[in-house]
Amino acid sequence: MKDLLEPFLYPQNIFLYGLLVACIVYRKKGLWLLLLGFYLAGNTYFANMVRSHYAAQISGSSLPQSNSIYVVLGCGGSAEALPACARARLDRLGQSLGGQTAPVIITTRYCQPYQDYLLSQQLQPLVIDCFDAGDNTYQEFNSLSERLNQRQRLQVITSDFHGWRVINLINYHQLNAGLSTVSSQTFRPLNCGWNCMVTVNLSNYDLYSKLIAEYASYLVWRVSAKTAIWQQ
Repeated sequence: MKDLLEPFLYPQNIFLYGLLVACIVYRKKGLWLLLLGFYLAGNTYFANMVRSHYAAQISGSSLPQSNSIYVVLGCGGSAEALPACARARLDRLGQSLGGQTAPVIITTRYCQPYQDYLLSQQLQPLVIDCFDAGDNTYQEFNSLSERLNQRQRLQVITSDFHGWRVINLINYHQLNAGLSTVSSQTFRPLNCGWNCMVTVNLSNYDLYSKLIAEYASYLVWRVSAKTAIWQQ
């Protein structure tokens, strides 16, 4: 009973019902539009449909072609610490390797923590090329396209919320690359019981904010690709 009734007392749902009361009392079209937008953006059923559609767009293969070069995109950190997102990407690399030996490229400023963690997890010898490819994904792909032959088979590993942008950059640079993504909490479908149709969830707003940030970032880059400083 607690799990059924508790969501109705969350602040975002109290606001939802208060907005519904205001719509009924004042009968303003603007209020109804605000209510509809707030509800659709926060409703878990519709947000899970968006998650499913996005996952289908970025679905990568965990079984890449033979003779592939694995590319692990950097995920920040420092000279002493390895962030959780970087560990997740390196763990995914280990799963893809499956005990096989393959060339590995890591694009990060702080190579040592990445190399130490990867070598500690893998028993087979690995040829690792780690270098600072830039401060963002766009600079990383510029560096990769300059260093690699377009005919070389690549398997790029990144977080799922960057997947759409990475796919578009692969196509933009005409690289022969597949994509493997690391799942994050944001894009995992949320449980949706009977009350999910009459409630909203703040996690869904986080989903849309990240999607908007990804699309906006890529749009700005494409508009300014020929002149932006980050391209150099």
